[in-house]
Amino acid sequence: MTDAEPLGPVDYLIVEWPADSPPTGEAIPALLDLVDRGLVRLLDIAFLAKGEDGTVALLNINDLGEDFAVFDGASSGLVGDDDIAEAANALEPGASAALLVWENRWAAPFAAKLREGGAQLVASGRIPVQAILEALEASEA
Repeated sequence: MTDAEPLGPVDYLIVEWPADSPPTGEAIPALLDLVDRGLVRLLDIAFLAKGEDGTVALLNINDLGEDFAVFDGASSGLVGDDDIAEAANALEPGASAALLVWENRWAAPFAAKLREGGAQLVASGRIPVQAILEALEASEA
């Protein structure tokens, strides 16, 4: 990335799998499709596990199976030890998780124009899909 290249908004998410259902790679093709189409740029991905006793371990991508090998080396350096510890706080004991950080490439030109015009982001948020579904069901009832 260069200084002249517009930067889109950067998001993160933590996806948890319960102890009895470790990651299988079912979502990898969908993520790679977003990257291939230039909609997102994956900046970092880390896999971690939280023991029943609360200890946290980073998982080696190569130990997760060949489907995950595509993410080997996917690290911009944005995610540090403090971020991993914070992500682990959100996990249930015994669970595993993926922490993803990506740039929304689709929004980069729009964001660049806003910055050129002197605008700055003062608030941002995301409505969880579950909340939207519940609201739609309630409105239909």
